[in-house]
Amino acid sequence: MFKVRNAKAFLQTARFEYLSFKSLSIVSDFGFRISDFIRHFAIAISILAVASCSKTHQSHDTVDPNGRVEVVIPEHGAYLGAFIDFGDEEDTVNLEEIEDFEQMIGKHQAIIASSSYWGEQSFPTANLNVLWRHGSLPLVFWSPWDKPYEQNRGPDKFGLNEIIAGTWDAYIDRWADSAREFGHPMVVVFGNEMNGEWFPWSGIYYGRDEWDDDAENWKGPETYRRAYRHVVDRVRARGATNIKWMFHVNNYSSPVDTWNFAPSYYPGSDYVDWLGMSVYGQQFKDEPNPDIYSLVDWPYQELCGLDPNKPVMIAEWATGEFPFEAGQAGMHKPEWIKQGLELFRTRYPRVKGAVYWHERWQNLDQSYSNLRVNSSVNR
Repeated sequence: MFKVRNAKAFLQTARFEYLSFKSLSIVSDFGFRISDFIRHFAIAISILAVASCSKTHQSHDTVDPNGRVEVVIPEHGAYLGAFIDFGDEEDTVNLEEIEDFEQMIGKHQAIIASSSYWGEQSFPTANLNVLWRHGSLPLVFWSPWDKPYEQNRGPDKFGLNEIIAGTWDAYIDRWADSAREFGHPMVVVFGNEMNGEWFPWSGIYYGRDEWDDDAENWKGPETYRRAYRHVVDRVRARGATNIKWMFHVNNYSSPVDTWNFAPSYYPGSDYVDWLGMSVYGQQFKDEPNPDIYSLVDWPYQELCGLDPNKPVMIAEWATGEFPFEAGQAGMHKPEWIKQGLELFRTRYPRVKGAVYWHERWQNLDQSYSNLRVNSSVNR
């Protein structure tokens, strides 16, 4: 995520149906433990989603726990999940913290996110086994990044040009082999939020708006597209068919220039299973807290325009807990979360997954950016 930050609100129950050699259905009921002032909203969604998902229910008489499974995209509603504050580097998973989080909000999480950094030169087998045995779909941010994992610095030894040249093919192949051996469904993001300027795979480091005649695209985004395709091609060649790939942008590009918009980076629908974006409200005390409409409306249309059929995931969403002065514009965190949950269901029908970023950190000025869902203790 770009660290730009409760209401005790949200998330989802997952019901797994193991169908021999067919599918794994994670049924969304949009159930929430929520403050009284939005409890009626949660109940209404629960009734809607349970009814809509009843059609997918199948008998467990033919269950084969070792059979091949796939994740079914819900016809109505969405899978909800979280990144849980496992630590600064975001590449560890702890079952106790998952269970504490779920007990706090009162619901099991269908999706749990974590990172896998190229600087570790390893596959997160242990992490994914914890998540799968817990009954959650892993969402993995596979980031071509070397230590120290600091934002706002340029490319390191895992630069996009090195990836395209094949320098890291052996590592990609090992990672793919481990993913294939893991065998269970997982969603993988290669180089998220590339249309921002904070990560070293951003197009600003690879030619920005310089035109590439051969590709008929700007050089910065085209370099990312070539690296993305190279990685996916190699992983697929190793037989890791259990991976679903997500193209994951920030909701608004930075810098806001035509060359840096999502379509320029899109590697093509043959390389993408999910369309994803990050949506953050107020992360620092000197920022506004825009409503969900202004954060999602145009980016959602831009993302949907890339492909008419791909499901959309709000792969990261959160806002901080900051007091407002009298007369100051902005939404308080509980209302912001409530609005997001409602609009993901009603206004943005292609949203089939939403992963809340449950994290808190201390800033250089000693203030805290608290995105955690339980920061609004009295709401």
